[in-house]
Amino acid sequence: MKNNRWSIVQRRGGKLVRSFAPSEHDTPPWRAGSGDAGATVARVLFVCVENSNRSQMAEAFARVRGAGVLDAQSAGSSPSGTVSPRAIEAMAELGCDLSSHTSKGLSEVGSGPFDYVITMGCGDACPSVKAACREDWTLPDPRSMSDEEFRAVRDEIARRVDELVERVRSSRSQSC
Repeated sequence: MKNNRWSIVQRRGGKLVRSFAPSEHDTPPWRAGSGDAGATVARVLFVCVENSNRSQMAEAFARVRGAGVLDAQSAGSSPSGTVSPRAIEAMAELGCDLSSHTSKGLSEVGSGPFDYVITMGCGDACPSVKAACREDWTLPDPRSMSDEEFRAVRDEIARRVDELVERVRSSRSQSC
């Protein structure tokens, strides 16, 4: 869809920063909506280092809980090549099947633009990925945690994905 040129300005560290100035052929993030016919979904990329645990779980939750609202992908800055068996097991407990997911690198998901790029607390800035909105969820790496702690991280990811879905669903303006 062709529209007028637009850009996003967001506050970072007390300063207003232009974070994205797409071409006139791009659809702005505030077109993301409730999944109604004709509504555009928000493109979301969840990024972690290995794309093995947190970002994989976030992608799965976003695909299931954000169907019609979010178009979710995940990637790693240094992918491990496999999805963690613990992540597969933890998500299976909630009825989400990660067994067919693969660990992928940033180059495998394209350069964007994305409406949201969400890092999972691993310090990845992802400067090569164009995004209107960037968030860092600052989640601990559950790789070496007990099963109970691993589930707590999983559940926190689910809560934050639910918040993102509601934010996108209810907002028609830039909401970073």
